[in-house]
Amino acid sequence: MDDLDQELLSALRHNARTSVSSLAAMTGASRATVAARIDRLVANGTITAFTVRTGHETRAAGVRAIVMIEVLGKLADKVADQLRGLPQVRALHSTNGKWDFIAELEDRDLVSFDETLRRIRLINGINTTETNILLKTSKTSF
Repeated sequence: MDDLDQELLSALRHNARTSVSSLAAMTGASRATVAARIDRLVANGTITAFTVRTGHETRAAGVRAIVMIEVLGKLADKVADQLRGLPQVRALHSTNGKWDFIAELEDRDLVSFDETLRRIRLINGINTTETNILLKTSKTSF
């Protein structure tokens, strides 16, 4: 997964209905390249769905959590690329101290969430994870 793939995923996370022409203009790539990249991301399972989320669905997310991640050696960039490619990872933060990354996850239910955690733990370079499920949010903005 390269920088163009990451740009496309980021743009599609923000608005899954963004047209290929708009994505091409945003990234500086040709329409054919963008279309081929999206097709490849779908084929390899990086993109599993294009969806619409309503305000009600956003407020009533099934499972939300933070995952603290410790990375082995100098594999942080490769691990980050893999994590950014998971649609359940809503945000990825690099940190100091024991944990190299904190990932904010959102999934539809516990079964799916368990599978997402399994996929994260199988990423080459991840040494240890610690997960905290978010139960209630009382403030969502600064």
